[in-house]
Amino acid sequence: MNYTITEKRLPENSHLRYKIDMMIRDGDTFIQKNLEHLNILFYKYEIKEAVTELSLEEDIILQLIEDYVIQILKSKMAFYKYIHELKKDMLDGKVLDYTNIRNLAHKNLGVVRNLRIKDAQILLEVIMTEEDLDYLRLCVKALEISAIKLNPLCAYETLNLIAVKNSL
Repeated sequence: MNYTITEKRLPENSHLRYKIDMMIRDGDTFIQKNLEHLNILFYKYEIKEAVTELSLEEDIILQLIEDYVIQILKSKMAFYKYIHELKKDMLDGKVLDYTNIRNLAHKNLGVVRNLRIKDAQILLEVIMTEEDLDYLRLCVKALEISAIKLNPLCAYETLNLIAVKNSL
């Protein structure tokens, strides 16, 4: 996915910048290795499709994309938390309840459908139905990669704010 919403550069000399750069660079390899069968490897987001189909100005779609990136980066920790809880329940021999992870996926699915972000839609649909916990983790990681690629600067700023908040 070569299309990015913003042309602004990320701040230099930052561990977070490095992490984002690596995720963008290695994201396609990760998807090819783990999720090639989903046919999202060569997906390129086309903002024009959302502009046309939603009859909204490009600036509004860009803002909605930023909101989506923020939402996914905040949601990823909840996804991982729910997967961890399910793994613990599995080890304890409990019946697994996927309700929390499926509800979170469903909440995000409406946004990606509206914005016509097709790779994220496929990933969220899988997350809503999958019961293999290791595979769910892979899909959440791919969802994060997809969001970061849409707007790396927004992702950087969001992850930076999350890090600051967590350090308080």
